[in-house]
Amino acid sequence: MAEQSGGKKTLWQLVKFTIVSLLACIVQVVSLAILYNIPAVKALSTQAFHWFVFHYDVIEGKQCGLALFIAFNTSNVLAQIVSFFVNRKKTFNADNNVPITLTIYLLFTAALICFSAWFNPVVFSFCVNRGVSSGLATTIATAVCSCIQFFIYFPVDKLLMRQKKKES
Repeated sequence: MAEQSGGKKTLWQLVKFTIVSLLACIVQVVSLAILYNIPAVKALSTQAFHWFVFHYDVIEGKQCGLALFIAFNTSNVLAQIVSFFVNRKKTFNADNNVPITLTIYLLFTAALICFSAWFNPVVFSFCVNRGVSSGLATTIATAVCSCIQFFIYFPVDKLLMRQKKKES
């Protein structure tokens, strides 16, 4: 394919990034459902989890607590792993130094996952307090966090995942 101009190239990258992000979101939602329903994890749904800025309460009649914290964050990490490797090769065609790029990406991802781990129960509680079932509230909270990550990750990934400059 012929080399595209800057604007067209960025638009095409955004389209591919959107598709990969939807794939990562599906990975996250499916793995969240699977992880949350593992009996050993689900048993933790009646145990509140409070540490630092993370507050996963047990809401009467709703499943959440430590189980939601574990399942949400594990599924988020899985989604980011998928996103990094697919976007690096398929969206941005990056050929720069993987260890350096991955290290910076992991630090940024850790900060964003911490934000999402804080924000997820806020959205979850908001939904549950308005009568939404815990299952749907979990999905809504995960989708909201995924959308926020989508809008933050594209410019960061575009900056990090570059092609080496070709010498003339």
